[in-house]
Amino acid sequence: MNPIFIKFTLFNKTLEIRYYGMMYAIAFLVAIYSLRKSAKKINIKPEVMENFAFTAIVSGLIGARLYYVLLSWEYYSKNIFEIPAVWHGGLAIHGGIIGGFLGVLVFAKLNKLEFWTLTDLAAPLLLFGQGIGRIGNFMNGEVHGVPTFTPLKVIFSNMKFYEWYNKYLNSSIEIQKQFKELVPWGVVFPSGSPAGDEFPNTALHPAMLYEMVLNFIGVGILIYLSKKKKLNKGILTMVYIIIYSLIRSFVSFFRAEDLLVFGMRAPHVISIVLIFIRSEEH
Repeated sequence: MNPIFIKFTLFNKTLEIRYYGMMYAIAFLVAIYSLRKSAKKINIKPEVMENFAFTAIVSGLIGARLYYVLLSWEYYSKNIFEIPAVWHGGLAIHGGIIGGFLGVLVFAKLNKLEFWTLTDLAAPLLLFGQGIGRIGNFMNGEVHGVPTFTPLKVIFSNMKFYEWYNKYLNSSIEIQKQFKELVPWGVVFPSGSPAGDEFPNTALHPAMLYEMVLNFIGVGILIYLSKKKKLNKGILTMVYIIIYSLIRSFVSFFRAEDLLVFGMRAPHVISIVLIFIRSEEH
């Protein structure tokens, strides 16, 4: 695993193209291509759909950063100047979803377009972008899972597992060998990556890959539903929210570094809130 896709020299300067950034670029280009094709079907200019895509991704990135900062405010309140530094701490997908939806709402109002029509078009593309983004997370060695040698009941029932792990870190290799046949799919991440530094020489649940696969399955479901002619506006958006909330809640049981809200995993809290949102068409 290596976060750098390619490195080259241009005008005596070394430049890097990283997998994570490349995944964002691919998702954005796919979104623009798809939205331009959809523009003809709903009588909207392709240029307007390009602006829609740009608005959604920018507002999503802002929302993702603000969400992360707010849930980590104890740190950022003492390090104000690091708030714009997305390379420190990063982004949170639920904040991106909320920020993106708010950006689309404003865009729809300004351009006198139907909000639910836009979000229904964006739903499969958003989930595709989330899926392909996990490839970048894998190459970075982040959004990682807990060690695979732990019985599932430890992950589900004992939130102080990490204290136990740190206590027995020196004997972790021997423990892992005992459970090798039980969980043979773990991944050992290199040192220098968040996963490798937190759990050195230990096979971990590749939580980011679990989510990637489930996201792509969700994309297939959304594309299938989008072919239904009698589907009411907004239904596809609601299905997306439910699908991703269920995916994220499941994967969070295996992740090692979720943000917390009142001692609970933030993805579980926000997922429950999103699932029970009810929207009305006006």
